[in-house]
Amino acid sequence: MVEGSMTQGAGQGPEMERTATLRDFRVPAYVHETGPYADSAQPGEAVRPDEEAFEEAFDEVYPEGYTPTQRDLPVIRRGDTVQVAVDPASVAAPQPTEGPGPLFVVGDVHGYLDELVAALREKGLIDAAGSWCAGTARLWFLGDFTDRGPDGIGVIDLVMRLSAEAAAAGGYCKALMGNHELLLLGAKRFGDTPVNSGAGTATFQAAWLLNGGQKTDMDRLQDVHLQWMARLDAMEQVDGHLLVHSDTTAYLDYGDSIEAVNDNVRETLTRNDADEVWDVFRKLTKRFSFRDEGGAEHVRSLLDMYGGTRIVHGHSPIPYLLGDVGSEDGEDSAGPVVEGPHVYAEGLAIAMDGGVTMAGKLLVQQLPLDI
Repeated sequence: MVEGSMTQGAGQGPEMERTATLRDFRVPAYVHETGPYADSAQPGEAVRPDEEAFEEAFDEVYPEGYTPTQRDLPVIRRGDTVQVAVDPASVAAPQPTEGPGPLFVVGDVHGYLDELVAALREKGLIDAAGSWCAGTARLWFLGDFTDRGPDGIGVIDLVMRLSAEAAAAGGYCKALMGNHELLLLGAKRFGDTPVNSGAGTATFQAAWLLNGGQKTDMDRLQDVHLQWMARLDAMEQVDGHLLVHSDTTAYLDYGDSIEAVNDNVRETLTRNDADEVWDVFRKLTKRFSFRDEGGAEHVRSLLDMYGGTRIVHGHSPIPYLLGDVGSEDGEDSAGPVVEGPHVYAEGLAIAMDGGVTMAGKLLVQQLPLDI
């Protein structure tokens, strides 16, 4: 988590960020985080490092002097992530229409490539070979392609390829900037360079590792991936839907129009200043602005500024928005039940992060919603 953001699970109040200590890196029995001791755990098994083993592992990954921020939302794993099998006979491709094709949005993917392919096939957007088959359909990804899951680079490669294939067919496949794209960019560009987090010293490398950074993603990261991520828009408005990654009003800090926000975020990345990039990352990691008291007014402040009648976002998993994060005793082996998007804030906000990292569901949804 970064300064000013809050984590709030079931039965917990908000906790503002502070500089982390060794104690903050302990892993509750129900949390499975990527880390130096995670490889020894079996799927669904609690990770309980003893004190000595933990400190040795910590020293290997976090050199002396690191004071990274706390983890963002924990990854709750009750058994293996749900694998979705798709019956080809049940897949119906979107029907051709005059003018723009049907609009689809995709929630946070976080490296779960197999689940993404299954969800896109189920909606008839790709065929059995993984190629675009939806003609003039329009597809928007809401960001967070990497970290936590097994194949973030594979996800980016797929989205880049589908972008070309969709354009050739008269449709499009586009993507927004998520906070994990900023995190991966920062970890690659700045590594262990200290930044002023607002709550002490931090580094992109340490924050990336704390929040599910995968060594295999970093090893496979190429210039083409970095360039693609750095050019992503922060927001867009399509058919009356204001598309953003994060459920925060922090976008207002970057301009009074969609064009201004996108330009300012891209220009910040172009200047390649670690503190400036960290500030963008910090602000776009804030969450839950639309959930609590005054949430609908926060949504309206964005809609009034940038247009649209409804906001669509990822970032905050639906189980957390609902306070449904499971129990710590591990008796209930079923994953969080997410059937589809979550509509809230007086009907003005649509949450699309189904919690795939929590054995939830990777959501692909056609808009507008029939509600």
